[in-house]
Amino acid sequence: MRTLVSPLSLRSWHGRLIYWTVLVAVVIGFTIAFVFPLYWMVTGALKSPDELAQIPPSFFPTSYDFGVYADAWDQLQLGVFLRNTVLYAGGAWLFTLAVDVTAAYALSKLRPFFGKVILGAMLATLMIPPMVLLLPTYLVAKDVPIFGWDLLNTPWAIWLPAAANGFFVFLLKRFFDSIPRELLEAAEIDGASPLRILWSIVLPVSRPILGVVSILSVVTVWKDFVWPLLVLPETDKMSISVGIASLSAQMPQNVLIASLVIASLPTILVFFVFQRSIMAGLTAGSLKG
Repeated sequence: MRTLVSPLSLRSWHGRLIYWTVLVAVVIGFTIAFVFPLYWMVTGALKSPDELAQIPPSFFPTSYDFGVYADAWDQLQLGVFLRNTVLYAGGAWLFTLAVDVTAAYALSKLRPFFGKVILGAMLATLMIPPMVLLLPTYLVAKDVPIFGWDLLNTPWAIWLPAAANGFFVFLLKRFFDSIPRELLEAAEIDGASPLRILWSIVLPVSRPILGVVSILSVVTVWKDFVWPLLVLPETDKMSISVGIASLSAQMPQNVLIASLVIASLPTILVFFVFQRSIMAGLTAGSLKG
């Protein structure tokens, strides 16, 4: 197969030189593009308000006062907001797995009537802009049909809308489709129920995709701003993003930037700890052996 650079050219010394020069330049360029905003945020918190306002901006802070992070923690009540956000993200994660895993398993292996129609309807929801769904979802959370419950200022206003996600159902179903049917039929012959097959066979071999869905669901709730702003107006119930925005007007810029650094650390740590699971889940497509 002919490519942009032929294998013969890559075998020569000048071909290898050009190849590695371009590769290193591209890798370094993309690394700087992604890492530089993080560096600018961390060092911006260490600068004084006057230093932040100067033009042209300084690349390095003149002094390193890490006490600004303690000031941000105390002045912006980050402990309360972080606790709330952990509660919201953890509950959304549990509900997402409970609803989306069972839905994907039913569509993939139980093959219900009108299964393709149901899957198509789920995927159709991905074509609707999220802002269009804000008002009807808010009205449902304000007055739940049939039950008449008011979910505002409760974690349920975050958990329930996050539970049913058509994209997650699609990802899980595609992975479940790759599990050999013979493996499940062998369990059925041994007398295992569909729920036992899901728990003992499907879930253990689906750890990569479960890791991806878990991380995406937690990060989505963690960084969400508009929906928590609507359904959690009370200060002591706010998430980290809404809480920082509500108190930002009365805080110095360096303290505000320090609070943003603290709010970003959990998601950055989650990525570094589970990056192997993320890559494994995104590249997994079949079972071997």
